[in-house]
Amino acid sequence: MPAPYSNDLRSRVAASVLGGRTCRETAALFNVSVSSVVKWSQRLRAIGSADAKPMGGVRRAVLAGKRDWLLARIAAAPDLTLSALAAELAERGVVVSIWAVWKFFASQGISFKKSLLSSEQARADIARRRARWQRLQKHIDPARLVFIDETPGSSPGAGLGPRRT
Repeated sequence: MPAPYSNDLRSRVAASVLGGRTCRETAALFNVSVSSVVKWSQRLRAIGSADAKPMGGVRRAVLAGKRDWLLARIAAAPDLTLSALAAELAERGVVVSIWAVWKFFASQGISFKKSLLSSEQARADIARRRARWQRLQKHIDPARLVFIDETPGSSPGAGLGPRRT
């Protein structure tokens, strides 16, 4: 987001209009838009200052009032997705984005990340194959390995699609 014009410039522009110049003349003189001149001069007349309003701030937590319900809901059904929770909230009259639901749970220290190990690794047949592969890895000659780059743009003409003539 761009920074606002300096308060010094705003004050001089607004004072120029109050001094009798038209908004268009003042805009040309200070090289700013006519709409800015109008807004700054109106602001000076209304509140006594043409200074910019404060930027930024803290957004209120939309889901703070639903904290107990959300924590109970995720405890009852830990496999719920963020989109499913957002849909349930919408049914209850609280329309929020998936991002808002994610931010709420992140602030509570709850993560929806998948586990690092797949559940298949616990199966006996998979464990045997994995152990065999780990034993055989030391016998592979790295010089015999071939790297195949299949990313788009990795070869001349890749990603161009069919040619039309």
